[in-house]
Amino acid sequence: MSADDSTSETKAKAPGSQEVAVIGGGPAGLMAAQVLTGAGVPVRVFDSMASVGRKFLLAGRGGLNLSHSETLDRFVGRYGEQSAVVADWLAEFGPAQVVQWARELGVETFVGSSGRIFPSDFKAAPLLRAWLHRLRRTGLQLSMRHRWQGWSPQGELLFDTPSGPRSVAASVVVLALGGGSWSRLGSDGLWQSTLGQAGVSLQPLMPSNCGFDVAGAQGAGWSEFFRSRHAGQPFKSVALSFTDSQGRSFSRLGEFVATETGVEGSLIYAASALLRDEIARHGQATFHLDLLPDRSAQQVLAEVARPRGSRSLASHLKGRLNLAGIKSALLHELLEAKDWQDAARLAAAIKALPVTLRAARPLEEAISSAGGVSLGAGVDEQLRLRATIPARQTVFCAGEMLDWEAPTGGYLLTACLASGWVAGQSALAQWRAHSGTTALGH
Repeated sequence: MSADDSTSETKAKAPGSQEVAVIGGGPAGLMAAQVLTGAGVPVRVFDSMASVGRKFLLAGRGGLNLSHSETLDRFVGRYGEQSAVVADWLAEFGPAQVVQWARELGVETFVGSSGRIFPSDFKAAPLLRAWLHRLRRTGLQLSMRHRWQGWSPQGELLFDTPSGPRSVAASVVVLALGGGSWSRLGSDGLWQSTLGQAGVSLQPLMPSNCGFDVAGAQGAGWSEFFRSRHAGQPFKSVALSFTDSQGRSFSRLGEFVATETGVEGSLIYAASALLRDEIARHGQATFHLDLLPDRSAQQVLAEVARPRGSRSLASHLKGRLNLAGIKSALLHELLEAKDWQDAARLAAAIKALPVTLRAARPLEEAISSAGGVSLGAGVDEQLRLRATIPARQTVFCAGEMLDWEAPTGGYLLTACLASGWVAGQSALAQWRAHSGTTALGH
């Protein structure tokens, strides 16, 4: 079954004030819709794209990472400064509930060697199809190619559609409009202007889980020599450590990739929030890279200082330490001649090579975004907007448009689903209060 519902527009009755409007058809919006339709509430999801879940589908092309199997305390800690707020969402819909939700849709999961949780077939499309089938069975209506434009003077929701402007009355609204990355899939962040004008407390959208441009030895990125030979190649089995000027630190084993302008990949993404914020404060950030984390500093120094006879230093390092390829090239890229002539300096660099970054890559390229509607000042604990909306509607927010961030590894999707669950429950309670109904459909 296709996620495109362009034909349903002519079959469904025009939305009325008794219908809850969910604007945004990503995981957060669809989860809010699931809560509501499951309780018998009439719901219509509006989305600017031709089909729902586009970013969800693209993220799953390399293997859909649903969540993570680590302890909940450790899981919650992945959300940094917003851990306490996100913990409340996860208490209602956490990793265990994500697994159960997938199972109820007929999709079994497994835990990989990294602790990440995946669908048994790694695919996103079957899960999305099963989810949409369930939602349609419970009465969900979809309105595609509807770009939200704010409110009319009469307080109706305004949309641009292929057939012209459209206004929709709804007493309860859930906004799940996404962040600012991957705009071609619908998350363009343009809603910030509309909500800002309505007085909603916002934080600027910033790239998260992003790559960076390096300063380089010459102060302007990689040399042509390094870029032409090594862009696109991975650094495998390395360790990255970084401590920012606020005393926050990061240290982890992993992999990343050299790009045309700098670095990207899972290990870089995991440290991206600290690196990005440090660049914002000081114009640059320097992390240290251990090229041989399985060797102690003493072992490396002993091998570097070992007599090499007629062999070149490069051959010596390759033979004694298996240090070659892009790792060797990075040393040549960043070290000065005097460093190569001093065994202690060279050994120290192999174990803690300073790599200086000068800028995060643009928001459009990032996997996700930070910033958005402020948690606390912008929405309350029920994810209800604190600002007075022109229509006097009750508006809730969910997903990546809220000001939180997390590393990849299932944390992003789990929190999006959890926030959608919370917003859906809050919208359900408000709808019942508005309609004077205490229970419906159950």
